[in-house]
Amino acid sequence: MKDKLFIAGQWVAPVKGGSFDVVNPATEQTIHRAPAGTAEDIDLAVAAARQAFDVGPWPRMSGRERAVILRRIADIILAEKHALAHLEVLDNGKPLPEAIWDIEDVAGCFNLYATFAEELDENPEEPIALADARFSSKAVREPIGVAGAIIPWNYPLLMAAWKVAPALAAGCTMVLKPSELTPLTALELGAIVERAGLPAGVLNIVSGLGPDAGQPLSEHPGIDKLAFTGSVATGSKIMATAARDIKNISLELGGKSPFVVFADSDIEKAVEWIMFGIFWNQGQVCSATSRVLVEESLYAPLLERLVAEAAKIRIGDGLADGTLLGPLVSSGQYQKVLAAIARGKAEGATIAGGGKRPEGFDTGYFLEPTILIDMTENSFIWTEEIFGPVVCVKPFRDEADAIRMANDSRFGLAAAVMSKDKARCERVAKGLRAGIVWINCSQPTFAEAPWGGYKQSGIGRELGRWGLSNYLETKQITTFESDDPWGWYIK
Repeated sequence: MKDKLFIAGQWVAPVKGGSFDVVNPATEQTIHRAPAGTAEDIDLAVAAARQAFDVGPWPRMSGRERAVILRRIADIILAEKHALAHLEVLDNGKPLPEAIWDIEDVAGCFNLYATFAEELDENPEEPIALADARFSSKAVREPIGVAGAIIPWNYPLLMAAWKVAPALAAGCTMVLKPSELTPLTALELGAIVERAGLPAGVLNIVSGLGPDAGQPLSEHPGIDKLAFTGSVATGSKIMATAARDIKNISLELGGKSPFVVFADSDIEKAVEWIMFGIFWNQGQVCSATSRVLVEESLYAPLLERLVAEAAKIRIGDGLADGTLLGPLVSSGQYQKVLAAIARGKAEGATIAGGGKRPEGFDTGYFLEPTILIDMTENSFIWTEEIFGPVVCVKPFRDEADAIRMANDSRFGLAAAVMSKDKARCERVAKGLRAGIVWINCSQPTFAEAPWGGYKQSGIGRELGRWGLSNYLETKQITTFESDDPWGWYIK
């Protein structure tokens, strides 16, 4: 485990020498003291990234040359996937099979953006047809500059890859600030890119507390682009700060995603996808389908099956064989989720299943998979993101009622619809105000497809070619081709 920051290709102690506890959420024990970067370290990291961008080789390499290093990064990640996954479990708490899947996706993300980097060479410029034949014009795409990335704790290394891989593919340099709750694998990424031969200063990694390191990064005048994934409240502050400097930003924020289940759905498939949509990663997923809307005639039997199956989910330490639901990431998150459940009950909701610490778990931030019913449409538990293994279930009358209820939210990240009627699924999918819509499933995520939301769920799109575009600027270059004077001023 790394105890230094990665700046300018070197492992350095924080300027102020601080550190903070990293806690295993399954045992509540401190497993490491991570380096606590501050504004002074952010200054050094931004200066290193600035130097690497302004005069270093990385932005001046061809896409194919950058792709070679991106693929080396992917190869090292795959070679180290079990060690990285084990570290992710200790840090985050998720079950080991989920962590292994995440690390494989990290490698896939770097490989995909290696391909996109190569494609930048194939079409380096786009000719523009002009009405005046005396001029020629073209549009070229260039790296945006120095990027700052602030990532959350729910998918520590994967969220890093979603930002680092496209930024590097585009030719940008970056300062990465991981969550203080889960800094371990992000710091390991420094060692990985070092081994892969990434030039010094292209990627700098500064762990630290949000106010001490995250805020100085978001406010730094040397940053050309800021990418943030996290809460709406923090995203709003970052947006306000960016407005001051007219800074390019992309925000991937929260969600309260609906899952609409029509009465003709297969009940067993519906229950399985509902559980996957909310209990995967302990429900700590921005796109989790935490509002389940079930057509009235199917509501009672589906609820009965959901409660029964959720009770069978094996809870435990993420490193224990067979664990399907690990602990929540921290004491703070655990208390937040418990408080949300208590508020739901106080506002009239009924707990149909779960809702408390499981028997036999005296330590660790464990919570039973929780199913709530009978809440009103304006209640806190129905409208606000809980970010835990808590699902709210309500009946609806008909298609129009389902779409109305689903869209009645300040969020618009994701949504899902299930029915055997494909035409109805397509119709409802088009009616749902969300950036991601799943049909007859929930949560499958592919690096090739765009990711992002409507309304307060964020600005911009990550992944795929859309993610690459986040880190590219478009420049117009126009040339006067005629030998004759233009004739505007000189006669």
